[in-house]
Amino acid sequence: MSSKSEINLENALRITLKTGKVIIGSKRALKAIKQGKVKMVIKIKNCPQNIASDIYKYCTEFEPIIDIYEFNGSSWDLGFLCGKPYMISVLSVISPGDSEIMKLVSK
Repeated sequence: MSSKSEINLENALRITLKTGKVIIGSKRALKAIKQGKVKMVIKIKNCPQNIASDIYKYCTEFEPIIDIYEFNGSSWDLGFLCGKPYMISVLSVISPGDSEIMKLVSK
């Protein structure tokens, strides 16, 4: 059982999708990262190497450094959590809304 201090990704993601703003897809995510709009990136653990390396490169290249959360499930699982009938390998959080999703990567 998880402690109260742990953030539930599923709940946080649903609240973010309802009250915040997200971008789905690696190409759109990279564009938003370069424009400085992204606060956090969620990517699947088995993301294709070329996409993962671009995400890491651009998230650490610009100030402020953008946090990356590695989702342990598959791209189908992430798509399901987002309520989409397709695979999602990268999701960018522009605005967290009322959720505590940013606490997933806080140290």
